[in-house]
Amino acid sequence: MEGPVEIAYYYKIRWGAAREFKDLFVKNHLPVLLAQQKTGRFLDIRMYEPKFHGEGHADWHFMTVLTFANWAAVGASVDEDALARKIFADFETHQREERRRFELMDAHWDVVLKPVPLS
Repeated sequence: MEGPVEIAYYYKIRWGAAREFKDLFVKNHLPVLLAQQKTGRFLDIRMYEPKFHGEGHADWHFMTVLTFANWAAVGASVDEDALARKIFADFETHQREERRRFELMDAHWDVVLKPVPLS
């Protein structure tokens, strides 16, 4: 099937660092994703967090769902550093803050979502 492909990106963050992670994600990674959305690679970008703290089974703190235009868009090679250099005047600060964002993660995994027909 050719068409949109959704991938969920899960982030498990070190205790006490969720706010810093989210701030760094929005400041440094989201603009790179939005630049790719402008090219048509992504149709949609959403971010979630569990609504309730104590739901017990949530092994993640943030989930980003990217809707790619198609499988070709999923496999397309993107030079994110080149995009970041265009977006951020202070590329070194951007890189340092991105390294910090990754230091805050305990785990990260991706799940390609498969729609299930209900009929």
